[in-house]
Amino acid sequence: MFHGGIWTKLQGFYKWYVLGLVSIGYILGELGHYLIGTTSKVTADDLHYGDKSCMLNATDLMLSDLPLVCEKVNSSETCETLTLNGTRYCEWGYNGLGIDYQILAGPAFMAVFTVVGVILGVVADRYNRARVLACCTLVFAIAILLMGTVTEYWHLVLLRMVMAAGESGCNPLATGILTDLFPEHQRALVLSIFNWGIYGGYGIAFPVGRYIPDINAWGLSWRVCYYGAGIIGLVIAFFTFLTLREPPRTTIGEEGVGNKAGDASLESGKKIPQVTIWHVIAQPRILLLCLAASIRHCGGMCFAYNADLYYRDYFPDVDLGWWLFAVTVGIGSVGVVVGGVVSDKFVAKMGVRSRVLVLALSQLISTLPAFGSVIFGPLWAMITLAISYFFAEMWFGIVFAILVEIVPLSVRSTTVGVFLFVMNNVGGNLPILVDPVSKAIGYREAIMIFYAGFYGISSILFFLTMFLMDGPVEQKKETPAAKPVGLDNTAFTHDELPTRNGRSLPSPPDSSRL
Repeated sequence: MFHGGIWTKLQGFYKWYVLGLVSIGYILGELGHYLIGTTSKVTADDLHYGDKSCMLNATDLMLSDLPLVCEKVNSSETCETLTLNGTRYCEWGYNGLGIDYQILAGPAFMAVFTVVGVILGVVADRYNRARVLACCTLVFAIAILLMGTVTEYWHLVLLRMVMAAGESGCNPLATGILTDLFPEHQRALVLSIFNWGIYGGYGIAFPVGRYIPDINAWGLSWRVCYYGAGIIGLVIAFFTFLTLREPPRTTIGEEGVGNKAGDASLESGKKIPQVTIWHVIAQPRILLLCLAASIRHCGGMCFAYNADLYYRDYFPDVDLGWWLFAVTVGIGSVGVVVGGVVSDKFVAKMGVRSRVLVLALSQLISTLPAFGSVIFGPLWAMITLAISYFFAEMWFGIVFAILVEIVPLSVRSTTVGVFLFVMNNVGGNLPILVDPVSKAIGYREAIMIFYAGFYGISSILFFLTMFLMDGPVEQKKETPAAKPVGLDNTAFTHDELPTRNGRSLPSPPDSSRL
């Protein structure tokens, strides 16, 4: 009775439990990814890496009160002589930036993340995805935990590479599992919730990296951030290994319709050509979708890598840590859900084309507020950032809902891995151009180009991609066979005896008379 009653009801919630489990794991992986950006100053001061500069050491002073802004001083001697009412308000030390930081934030992570992601995508198409995902979660959780124990800069670089290897499997593996668990009318919403983990982890990194090191619990400062994230990651890895089951692999989207044609071809004796990854990724719609996603990803990564630095640089007397957390986690999560729901509502009427239309419109609407978040002062910068974030964060889950619906089952995870490889290499490395461009035209102007400007470019490319997508899939209903014209001859039997060598063979006994 227990098994047939309560257990049956609990089984209905299993797929939502899986969504929650893999999403939390993804959030923790992204938290470990972006923590280096918000803890870099205290980490650099402890491990002694990166550049040194003159920085404001008093949070109760306004920039308008200072006789000379600290950031404009380029020597330690002058920096230490700046005083206000007899009190020093500047300090010379590691600022967490420089080529060492750029290696940590970008190449050390991205090089391993993209290559191993493709490999794990291929593995996911051939082996148990649930078990591989549990191993990946365990790897990045251990790496994050050990990052809290490092004593040298190169230790940090090595462990970020190990963490990238583990985290690289989360998206292609979990995307495949969730796609097989949820129906089409929920797919974009589910993948949007899961992929929001990128921005959830990034948003949580602001308060964790800014405020927890100041508490200096047990004298561990910034190390507590990594210990906490690593321990929770180990718990998630444990539950993933014990409770996550490999779902049956299903055909979806266009492939489901294609299979019917394939069955007909098999019946007629025709050989079906085997689809390879190269056939899939060479399609113009896949290439244009990947280009648009890469440009959009560059805009997001530009903001992610520079938001804390930008707002600290332009508004050092205003603490925007909690504002950035509220916008990225709160407003961003609402945008993710709305984008998934809207996309799922229209997909039945317009097909996969509707998802691309939602992408193009959401990024277009988010572009102008994104410019405002860079141009305005602290208050209006946060207001326009919230508006932009609401629409901008609709994109990630919808992109992968589109991708899995136009890609055959046999190469689905591999395609997601290759797609992420290209998107992360282009979108993750293009923000490096912010530095030379900022030296030529200014930091604010460079952010406007690579952040807000790339939002607008991606919306145009998504709009062009829409015309390469198919419309709604027609569901053909079974119709009864047409009644033949003339006499009903269904009871007719061929009464001619079969022959062998010209002779008639005796007819078999009538079984109805036995």
